[in-house]
Amino acid sequence: MDKTELNNGVLFYLAIQSKKFAIIGDSGINKEVPENFWEDIKKEMSVNFKEGKFAQGLVTGISMAGMRLKKHFPYHIDDINELSDDISYGD
Repeated sequence: MDKTELNNGVLFYLAIQSKKFAIIGDSGINKEVPENFWEDIKKEMSVNFKEGKFAQGLVTGISMAGMRLKKHFPYHIDDINELSDDISYGD
């Protein structure tokens, strides 16, 4: 996650069995956003998770993060995806 030029990777981590989750932003993001940035997104995701809408909660979190982060890291025509978008299901 910390292998991007601008240090702007984001990890959404869901621990299904323990029913916990975290959003981890790289250092380049955390220098730019307010202190409560990730907590606000987690609160919105939690609303869906509590209703059993896990996919919708994840979509909400990713969408919110993307909308808010484009202010600090706008898309450029020559951008390349420096990290895989693969989903890891653990072992």
